[in-house]
Amino acid sequence: MRTRFNVCIMLFVVLLTSCNSYKQIPYLIDADTFKTSATSELYDARIMPKDLLSITVISTNPEASVPFNLTVPTIQNVSMKLVTTSQPVLQSYLVDNTGCVNFPVLGKLKLAGLTKNQAEDFITKKLATSFKELPIVTVRLINYKVSVIGEVKRPGTFSVANEKINVFEALALAGDMTVYGMRNNVKLIREDQSGAKQIIKLDFNKAEIVNSPYFYLQQNDVLYVEPNKSKAKNSDIGQSTTLWFSATSIVISLTSLLYNILN
Repeated sequence: MRTRFNVCIMLFVVLLTSCNSYKQIPYLIDADTFKTSATSELYDARIMPKDLLSITVISTNPEASVPFNLTVPTIQNVSMKLVTTSQPVLQSYLVDNTGCVNFPVLGKLKLAGLTKNQAEDFITKKLATSFKELPIVTVRLINYKVSVIGEVKRPGTFSVANEKINVFEALALAGDMTVYGMRNNVKLIREDQSGAKQIIKLDFNKAEIVNSPYFYLQQNDVLYVEPNKSKAKNSDIGQSTTLWFSATSIVISLTSLLYNILN
């Protein structure tokens, strides 16, 4: 009788622990009851200091476009003082700490805080006097990247070609969280245009994250996945398992003692 009682207690403790652990693993647990909110516009990245931009000007008069499409030679091989170059590429423009780029003919242009579309419209208006017909201006962010560190399978810094990435896509690039990652306490580290830094807590267990203003990552954002207590206190699964069994044994011993005293 006593043995059966002990076994039941052990199974109950293991089952309770398993249930609590499982609740911390899935993403978007409350998705069935979640209601999405309509957004007025799609996300568009904004230009920030230290961004590297590609700016292309195209018009019906190719000759008129030449001064605005500067090219630079790219070094292909440097060996024994012999330098060869490949096909020239368009000049890129670094946004300085004041948010400006030094563009040919037009001089300094303040682009920080603008979306790509806004920057294109701004430059197009500035070029209106140089062309009979308005040219087509294309602005691209060359160095758009995000970093994912902590309890993920492949931590690292990842380039984003389409200049738009959400938190789940960033995790996918890093191979997803490990089972030791705290899904309800992921830290987003962000620096704004003024240089002020923020640390925002994100809960991946809750579906509300898709409506968060931090759902889409900005360039140079860092996601840090914090390890859970089991990983922090133990170096491997074997030690963690030993700890749980030790705790379970203590609970069973105390329960048996109380059972004997009361009976």
